[in-house]
Amino acid sequence: MHDFYFSCYHPQACRDHRCITRRTRAAHGSMEFFGKLSFLSSQTLTVHGKVERNVAFATLLDNENPTMTSSQDETENIAIMGLDPGLEGFKDHLKYRTQKYVEQKNLIENFEGSLEDFAQGYLKFGFNRGQDCIVYREWAPAAQEAQLIGDFNGWDGFKHQMEKDQFGVWTLKIPNSGGTPAIPHNSRVKFRFRHGDGTWVDRIPAWIKYATVDPTKFAAAYDGVYWDPTPPERYEFKYPRPPKPMSPRIYEAHVGMSSSEPCINSYREFADNVLPRIQANNYNTVQLMAVMEHSYYASFGYHVTNFFAVSSRSGTPEDLKYLIDKAHSLGLRVLMDVVHSHASNNVTDGLNGFDVGQSAQESYFHAGDRGYHKLWDSRLFNYANWEVLRFLLSNLRWWLEEFKFDGFRFDGVTSMLYHHHGINMAFTGDYNEYFSESTDVDAVVYLMLANLVIHKILPDATVIAEDVSGMPALGRLVSEGGIGFDYRLAMAIPDKWIDYVMNKKDEEWSMNDIVLTLTNRRYTEKCISYAESHDQSIVGDKTIAFSLMDKEMYSGMSCLTDASPTVERGVALHKMIHFITMALGGDGYLIFMGNEFGHPDWIDFPREGNGWSYEKCRRQWSLVDADHLRYKFLNAFNRAINSLDDRFSFLSSTKQIVSSSNEEEKIIVFERGDLVFVFNFHPENSYDGYKIGCDLPGKYRVALDSDAWEFGGHGRVAHDVDHFTSPEGIPGVPETNFNGRPNSFKVLSPPRTCVVYYKVEEDLDDGYGEDFTGILDPVTGAVALEENSDKSASSQEDVGPTPEDMEFQMGDESDD
Repeated sequence: MHDFYFSCYHPQACRDHRCITRRTRAAHGSMEFFGKLSFLSSQTLTVHGKVERNVAFATLLDNENPTMTSSQDETENIAIMGLDPGLEGFKDHLKYRTQKYVEQKNLIENFEGSLEDFAQGYLKFGFNRGQDCIVYREWAPAAQEAQLIGDFNGWDGFKHQMEKDQFGVWTLKIPNSGGTPAIPHNSRVKFRFRHGDGTWVDRIPAWIKYATVDPTKFAAAYDGVYWDPTPPERYEFKYPRPPKPMSPRIYEAHVGMSSSEPCINSYREFADNVLPRIQANNYNTVQLMAVMEHSYYASFGYHVTNFFAVSSRSGTPEDLKYLIDKAHSLGLRVLMDVVHSHASNNVTDGLNGFDVGQSAQESYFHAGDRGYHKLWDSRLFNYANWEVLRFLLSNLRWWLEEFKFDGFRFDGVTSMLYHHHGINMAFTGDYNEYFSESTDVDAVVYLMLANLVIHKILPDATVIAEDVSGMPALGRLVSEGGIGFDYRLAMAIPDKWIDYVMNKKDEEWSMNDIVLTLTNRRYTEKCISYAESHDQSIVGDKTIAFSLMDKEMYSGMSCLTDASPTVERGVALHKMIHFITMALGGDGYLIFMGNEFGHPDWIDFPREGNGWSYEKCRRQWSLVDADHLRYKFLNAFNRAINSLDDRFSFLSSTKQIVSSSNEEEKIIVFERGDLVFVFNFHPENSYDGYKIGCDLPGKYRVALDSDAWEFGGHGRVAHDVDHFTSPEGIPGVPETNFNGRPNSFKVLSPPRTCVVYYKVEEDLDDGYGEDFTGILDPVTGAVALEENSDKSASSQEDVGPTPEDMEFQMGDESDD
């Protein structure tokens, strides 16, 4: 029994965020800090297990117009410090950043009306229709003269000179012509301006809604496009947003590479052909990569050139709306991978083109080295600049309201949080690394404002941070003094699995190390676990399936012949690795497109080195559709683990107890909610009559079995067997129990398998009873409910207290 509460997230290793086509491990150092930590203390105010916010402080941060005179006193008591006494030594830093946040919020509200109004900059900047004209505005304080050019005026801006105000904003009103807009819909436009040395340059408008490139010209520059479709051409949403799930099960996808053909896929083809697959596998959320326009396809969408424009490679803005509406009709929420950590270094077609050597006060970016990320070859925003804040906050609202996205995954948050951007930084868990002069407080304030705006506009939004440093309070409410994210990515987990499958023999796999990696997180902040994402799929890396089976994936996946030892091992471990990551690693789960069925090969974008080929920049759906190939088994199991969470909501349960982690037997036993999980990583040993501990007494049956025939297993575990518990020791005295659990029952545990057991309720009125068979459904691969079942097993009452009512537990339950 592990006698500790895991309260802090310390990734083992992490990668440089972008090196154009892949990540590298050189950008950040490794993290080695582990320990017995508990951030609950007598100072924490609790009511029925709920942390009580400091009311005055919360009022200060939530109030529409907080007064500066009271803020100094109010920030003396910051709620997150009650959650984590370790923050006490950094009270001055937290007060300073909170004060900066309050001051910035006050200024915006005083001069712009409200934060929400401020985040509607797209109604003022860029192109907007007036009653009898088009109004175009651009912030370019370094420009000496400015014009609008395009197809509409033959690219001659002489008659369309712009006027500049005291804030560096250029404005032009273009009267309608004959009752119709002077600029035709879907026509090309650019912003032409003269800077200090007399040079005239043409740039794509910063707030442009669409940008295209001539596909017949190699390396051609993008053009801005005036996008204003007529009502018949404009897509109208038909379906409401699905409700926010208790736990997100996220399917990370890239539209462009989602086709089975070697080409760039479209939004509509993705919507019609890929979304049904995602729904069939019981995911509830889709995370779309590479939505914002980026001129370099191989950047995976992370070198953004046009922040308000959809990537034109896959279609028009109306096509993307169709995709999102289709997802909502299928019950899928859609998150966007938003990049506010940096911008493309491109000048001719990117935001960087507005930087002509002016000071940071007149630019979107910092000047000098501070404005340049040397590993990403990209520009870094000046988050203290008023117009940068308007631009970025408005960008978030634009995607939420215009396209009905349900939230965001913020990319590169570590780079934003620190002046060193995490480069060559070995985070050890020392709080001095998080709260010091290295912290970019302006960026922290921006993220606080961003999360506040998002949740004001869409209270049910899901916002995820990609941070490898483990900064405390990143995932706590802004009103508590946190940064406001709903979830953080558990980025240490995939690196651990890479290390194990590539560098360790089976007998060297440490059960304690696996458990530690999966559970070592801040219990007061939710995280999304994943075994692999797009990072592990990029050329130069290997997916888990490819690492386990390598070249035998090309020849040994046929069901018409016996599986080789390599394939047998690979299929079994692929299922186990993904499932234990999901069940023990966090409060939500993520997988990248294709990895659910063990897609072979890596992703290699078209480039000069591969002859500009799309052959490995696609998804071979035919592999999982083929009935004679073993990919179908991995896919069926992936569908089943999602269905299991649908039935039992174990991901949202904070009852998480590891009762056994046996190095010799290679077995891990744990409870999540009221389910009991048994993972046997031993390559050979099968254990019959293996005794496992549990919380609740009664009768247990198999809920899910990775060794079932439906999942390519050997069917060694009987699903119709009742497992009755026996009491262990003295009730309420854990040290007298079996592995710290008050009850136990015996099971069969074959090698390289994982089996989940659920408690059969004897009272038929509770919704389970004898109607809940516990037998794997041959179609869904999941536990089956009979039609006359009264209540869904996903009901929160069936899995125990809500996350707010019960603290994250690892080890003995405090109220056993």
